[in-house]
Amino acid sequence: MFRSLGALVGDLLVVILFVTIGFLQHGTPLTSQNIILVGWPFAVGVLLGHLAIRAWNAPFRIWPHGVFVWAITLAASMAIRTLFSYGTEVSFIITTAIVTAVGMLGWRAVALFLTRGERKRPQVVTGAEAAEIDQAEVKASASEGDESNGTASDETETGETERGRTGAGDPTGVDTPPSGRDTSR
Repeated sequence: MFRSLGALVGDLLVVILFVTIGFLQHGTPLTSQNIILVGWPFAVGVLLGHLAIRAWNAPFRIWPHGVFVWAITLAASMAIRTLFSYGTEVSFIITTAIVTAVGMLGWRAVALFLTRGERKRPQVVTGAEAAEIDQAEVKASASEGDESNGTASDETETGETERGRTGAGDPTGVDTPPSGRDTSR
């Protein structure tokens, strides 16, 4: 929960930083009223992006979560700005797209790097290790089967166990593969 809230706050901070830099570049007075008036369409876009992609499932992921939150934020904020006649010149859209992409995806990349040790890595098993695991499972299941009967399986004259000669001890004498499935039909 804290990470998803942190992701939302991180994206909102990027938007506030973008608006603040825009004011400083254009010589507009930097007041809280100006920041709210210009920044609210972007904040609504961030909220819509987080809700649409359900960013709380993996808040630091760059793909697809970060990219979609960024894209929805950009599209929604530009739609709101157009609806309220705030201005959406092509140069402004391009600048907004680049700056917010660098900010929103950049902090996620840093967060992923800093939390890399906390994520569980999948165990990669090679062919030889898989064969050893399979053999150990077969031995364990065979010993469980012998112990459950209370006696060892009967050996025939050739030294084979009854179970080994006819699959899983099938009284019909039909050979079944080690998987336990009867493939004779």
